Amino acid sequence: MEYQRKASANLQRGDVSAIAALDEPVRRRLYDYVEERRAPVGRDEAAEALGLTRSTAAFHLDKLVDEGLLTAEFARLTGRTGPGSGRPSKLYRRSDREIEVSLPGRQYELMGQLLVGTIVEADRAAGGESPSTILSRRARELGREIGVDARGGDLLGCLARFGFEPRVEADVIRLGNCPFHALAAQHTELVCGMNLDLLDGVVDGIGAADYRADLDPEDGYCCVRLRQAGGEGSDVEGSDVEVPCRCDVDPGLS
Repeated sequence: MEYQRKASANLQRGDVSAIAALDEPVRRRLYDYVEERRAPVGRDEAAEALGLTRSTAAFHLDKLVDEGLLTAEFARLTGRTGPGSGRPSKLYRRSDREIEVSLPGRQYELMGQLLVGTIVEADRAAGGESPSTILSRRARELGREIGVDARGGDLLGCLARFGFEPRVEADVIRLGNCPFHALAAQHTELVCGMNLDLLDGVVDGIGAADYRADLDPEDGYCCVRLRQAGGEGSDVEGSDVEVPCRCDVDPGLS
């Protein structure tokens, strides 16, 4: 199972930088102009359209390329080739890069991948496993893949990259943020159960054999905690824990 590694802290910082670049008014106008054009835009065209000098347009267009918001290519606008045809012009178009920043960290795309994969598999295996069983299995598989990918690193770092905000307290890792907050507020049992399976897989994949994931909801924290084997409360059975909704924030704002 493949997953998008959009949770990296470096990528998040890069997205913030890209969005900040558009705070400059001239740069934003140039980005909007290029975005609205179906064909690549040259420096002269952009400068004339926005009433800028060519050097100003070139400077800001190249900054947008540096931030990954635009891509650049070279072509001869005259259509001629060979000696005497002149130098190719630098042209700009909107890049395919997706920019996304959320504070606190959210992972709704990851949840979407799991749900879509579950629906597709359930349709193909009509009369087989229930969708909830498939989701549970796929969440564990995805978590294990994430853990294996992070093997050689540390569990806390892996959890932090995916927005869980881990906090170590004695023999328990409490998670200060739920990356699926808005969905958990509306579909608590489904989403928290998926989250438990996901983190169970992460612990297994990264090789943290001394930890286990349990459902243990508490105000202000993710519903899952990671407990050290033999630690206080380590005999809690996650599947038997009722998961009341602890989300008192309007999910439409998350």
